[in-house]
Amino acid sequence: MTLTFQSDPVPSLARDRPRCPEVAESARRAHLRPEIALSWQRSARNGVGRSDVDVPRSSSGDRPGRLLRAAEAVIERLAGRLHGLPLAVVLADADARVVARRVGREDVRAWLDRLRIAPGSLLAEETIGTNAIGCAMEERRPFVVVGAEHYRENLRRLSARAVPVRHPTTGIVKGVLALVCPSEDDNVLMLPLAEEAAARIEDRLSDDIARHERLLLDRFLQATRRSAGAVVCLNRDLLISNTLAGPLVGPADQPLLWDWATKVLASRDEYCGELRLADDIVVQARCTTVRVHELEAGILIEMRPRPADVAGPGPVYRRPGGDGSGHPVPGRSAAAERLRRELAAVAEARRPVLISGEPGTGKTFLARHLHELDGAGGVVRVLETGQCRDDPGAWFDRLRAGLATPGTLVLRHIDELPAELASRAVSLVETADEHAVRLIATARLAEHDDAATRLRDCFPARLRLPALRQRVEDIPDLARVLVRDLAGDAPAPRLEPATLQNLMGQVWSGNVRELRTVLTSALMRSAGRDVAIKHLPPEYRTAPIRHGLTSLQRAEREAVLNALDDCGGNKQAAAELLGIARSTLYRKIRSLGIDGRCLSG
Repeated sequence: MTLTFQSDPVPSLARDRPRCPEVAESARRAHLRPEIALSWQRSARNGVGRSDVDVPRSSSGDRPGRLLRAAEAVIERLAGRLHGLPLAVVLADADARVVARRVGREDVRAWLDRLRIAPGSLLAEETIGTNAIGCAMEERRPFVVVGAEHYRENLRRLSARAVPVRHPTTGIVKGVLALVCPSEDDNVLMLPLAEEAAARIEDRLSDDIARHERLLLDRFLQATRRSAGAVVCLNRDLLISNTLAGPLVGPADQPLLWDWATKVLASRDEYCGELRLADDIVVQARCTTVRVHELEAGILIEMRPRPADVAGPGPVYRRPGGDGSGHPVPGRSAAAERLRRELAAVAEARRPVLISGEPGTGKTFLARHLHELDGAGGVVRVLETGQCRDDPGAWFDRLRAGLATPGTLVLRHIDELPAELASRAVSLVETADEHAVRLIATARLAEHDDAATRLRDCFPARLRLPALRQRVEDIPDLARVLVRDLAGDAPAPRLEPATLQNLMGQVWSGNVRELRTVLTSALMRSAGRDVAIKHLPPEYRTAPIRHGLTSLQRAEREAVLNALDDCGGNKQAAAELLGIARSTLYRKIRSLGIDGRCLSG
């Protein structure tokens, strides 16, 4: 291979360009591969200038220590093999920021410096347009961009083949490795060479993880020798516990413990306080970061019985006889506790109840549970408002009959009732005898300025079911309850810790109904064995949400998702709706683990 610099290099695709610029641009776009054309569209929507030359730089953000440790020897060896050739090895982190660069010749270094492809440069697609590193990060797959396929004019003499580097356990993309050269020296063999090097980096990441696990085990053994209580050591992928901790926590609790521990240790190395485990077990916990020479290996949790003078009515450091599966609101989040308290108060008051929440949160299921708690007997009648549009007369006849029949009458989706029919329903509901029938209604929203407002006012007791994404801490408990229910009389399979962690990372726009559907499919695939990630439907085997987000970050993430949804995925419009800069929105998308592949712009 040879490298010669031309004063005005012109890619082969544009050598015979027409004189008219519009015709030239049209001809150029017609030759683009489909994936490149899509990237060009995204680049245009992101406001990237074709003639721009500046490249943003940043030295902030997460320190890519583990990635660099794993990649350093690999890229040094690869650079040695490329010595004397017009090639460069470029390593970027999860933000598409260059963290390492090695060149085969010094003139290549000077050339890349002029193109501003150097350590600290941000090569994300939204900042500099179509390029191999930015597109590989955007698409989460190997990506090739050759010469004139680059969106920016000043990169038209550049060719690159980039391969994502993934975490060996979670599959999350931790960075991108690319081979870069002038377009006239491009070679298809660069891609398999980059793939081989990326695989070696992933192997070294795996070895680094094993080292961390050995450090974690050493700390666990030290703690168990001096502690008379329950001891647990864990990281994102591993949980080690002693005999006393066995009855309290199991592998299935690992995702929840990790989520709690990373929150309380977000700004400190040690935390002491109460920890609520499954089935309302409350313990005093001392939580510390396991760190050796600035390397964080995991977290140590030491648990002791809660003192009797502050114990309260709940069980302390012991597993109760029941497993809690009979309660309609399993889980240990603050939202679940609030809902259980409100449910008990509503059941005792026996007033007309409005249950609100997003589709799939379990409103009708909770209405049936209220009927069972009532103990007054009778049957549950469910009246669909959709039937009212087809035959209003018959629907009102069924409403009158339901209000006169002992038991429980459930009016589903009253917010979908047409305005003229909602006012007629008010007169019937207002005259209902609360002692003769228990009246329950469901709606997507508890309050809204529409024709059904007067009808909702007939239901003074209110229950609001939170969306599943707002109570991710409850997913392990909820999933186990659903699996027991789906297994029926057969033994319920165990959900592997990695599976639970993956489920906690999903979006769950369909809420509990969607989770039940996914678990039903997984149980069919597992055929009675423990449910692993491979048994989940393919689209659920990679979690798009980063773990360890605080409650505030989750609320922020939901606000960003809602804005993107309202704007049809257009990032520029979403940024304007949120009142933030577009660059700030991009940082939020990356830091909050939002999958950019589902967004249009």
